[in-house]
Amino acid sequence: QVQLVESGGGLVQPGGSLRLSCAASGTRFRIDPMGWYRQTPGKQRDLVATITSAGSTNYADSVKGRFTISRDNAKSTVWLQMNSLKPEDTAVYYCYARILNTDRWGQGTQVTVSS
Repeated sequence: QVQLVESGGGLVQPGGSLRLSCAASGTRFRIDPMGWYRQTPGKQRDLVATITSAGSTNYADSVKGRFTISRDNAKSTVWLQMNSLKPEDTAVYYCYARILNTDRWGQGTQVTVSS
């Protein structure tokens, strides 16, 4: 059974940094792409960033220049380095993976940016 296990969320002050990690297990198939989405109460889940197995990246305009996504294909792991965090970055962040044309999601990790 495919599992996406996230870690790294928490509380940080504005201007601070956090690094999220997500490790996929339970599959031998290529995971393409992997990435992160985020959601706040009452709103839809929105793209933050994705990365393909070849290393091509895609970012939401709101995070460009502040967030960096990376992955290790051998370890089926994706990271999201978040710098210069703003209160509007507060959300539950979900790891995402597409495996055999099926979308998979992690359980979510809370990121709160507040002074």
